Amino acid sequence: MPPSKLDSLYRRMLITRFFEKGWGKPENLRRVFQFRKIISSRESCFKLVPRDYPVEITKKEIYAESTLIEGKFITPLELHLPGVVPKASQQAHFQLLIPNKWKSEKHKPVCIHLAGTGDHFFWRRRNFIAKPLLKDANIGSIILENPFYGLRKPDDQTRSNLHNVSDIFVMGGCLILECLVLFHWCERNGFGPLGVTGLSMGGHMASLAATNWPKPLVLVPCLSWSTASAVFTTGVMSQSINWDMLETQYFSDGQFRERLSKMVTVIDDAFSAGQSFIKNFNQSLHELKEDISDTRNIQELKNNTCGDKYDAQGNCSRDGSSIFLSKSLKNTKLNTDNLTIDLKDSVSQKVLIDTGVASSKGSSSTLTNLMKFILPMSAQNKSDRIDITKTNWWEREALQFMRGMMDECTHLKNFSVPFDTSLIIAVCAKDDAYVPREGCSSLEDIWPGAEVRYLDAGHVSAYVLHQKLFRSCIIEAFDRAKKVCGNDAGEDLKCDMTYQQLLKQYNNHI
Repeated sequence: MPPSKLDSLYRRMLITRFFEKGWGKPENLRRVFQFRKIISSRESCFKLVPRDYPVEITKKEIYAESTLIEGKFITPLELHLPGVVPKASQQAHFQLLIPNKWKSEKHKPVCIHLAGTGDHFFWRRRNFIAKPLLKDANIGSIILENPFYGLRKPDDQTRSNLHNVSDIFVMGGCLILECLVLFHWCERNGFGPLGVTGLSMGGHMASLAATNWPKPLVLVPCLSWSTASAVFTTGVMSQSINWDMLETQYFSDGQFRERLSKMVTVIDDAFSAGQSFIKNFNQSLHELKEDISDTRNIQELKNNTCGDKYDAQGNCSRDGSSIFLSKSLKNTKLNTDNLTIDLKDSVSQKVLIDTGVASSKGSSSTLTNLMKFILPMSAQNKSDRIDITKTNWWEREALQFMRGMMDECTHLKNFSVPFDTSLIIAVCAKDDAYVPREGCSSLEDIWPGAEVRYLDAGHVSAYVLHQKLFRSCIIEAFDRAKKVCGNDAGEDLKCDMTYQQLLKQYNNHI
């Protein structure tokens, strides 16, 4: 299925720009990459958060059928990596919504809800997910504020515009450890079975957090996949990134190329992408031939000046123009010096490229020429200028560095497999243009036993129209947990350090 056009249109309407200040401090990135190796292992990560980690209750409101509790605690990431988390984000804030009366004192299910991109504060998740879950299935909810969002947003940050690429990894590290704090707190207060869920970015953060709990845990990631690398390199979100600035910073500071690039690894390499290309090549080639044949016929009917003189290579002996997909070059202008195309057609019209001019350059390979036709263009309106060189992502070292960073810190292959994959129900959109799945490892392969369900929708339409389905999957997963949680005590992992010992270690460090 083709990527959703609604996703692309919606992304263009937003003014959010990501990573305006660059990659982040090289020293912070180095520390985060090293710390990733610790939190990606359940055995080592679980020992980072003491069972007695304190949570402060700041507010409690009792309603007719429910109780709303607000609380906060210092994020454990600040205690383990001092100075990496911005001061405004160091206090984790959450809301707990529970029924006044549980159906069973032995069964008090609570699910943590993590925020997607742009989901600030608590009201959206509380009203669209938490309250319906409470009413329909007597499931309690913890709504955790993301770092860099809402109450935890730095003063100099505009909306959801993260300043640095490193902020994404800091956010993930915070949420992984903060979920462990909340799981411990829930157990101390007699809640269970426990679960975690989220939409879009929140779904992927939920997947990462679930890998480090050594007991059966409900996990329902919605509209996410196995890695965030495709989101920022091939998805529509990549259009919101200033790649020229990132590339300039990457080459101007030797630490990025000489040190940090050697600390990251691309998981889903070109070999797997090549396998997928070969698998679908015959069908794609057949469809391409049909498109060319149809458009040639249309062109001959509309303009008889070139039809009889069109040779096998698609060259016109009269004026050197050619056709590809739709209209002739008379409505486009090719600037051979800057390799840019000014579009004169509307959004619905296809872009044409003179293959004769492109091939005359001599330096472009067959793969490069083919990819110029295949890769999607970021925009097709009257004012846009598309730089062809920017579509050659395999030649752009900075883009590969981004892909390696994202895979290193977010690819699920780099993390432990959740304790019980039978409690995982993932919901994905078939036509998702925000979270592309092409060329990425599948969740079924990484987590054998997990169930993946697909919606016939794009990212935006699924988010708007299928909230009820997301809730039903959460309810179903908690129903499964009833049969499992009482019979399985989990792995025998312990944190030998108390909170006071951790705090003393932190104070000595700073």
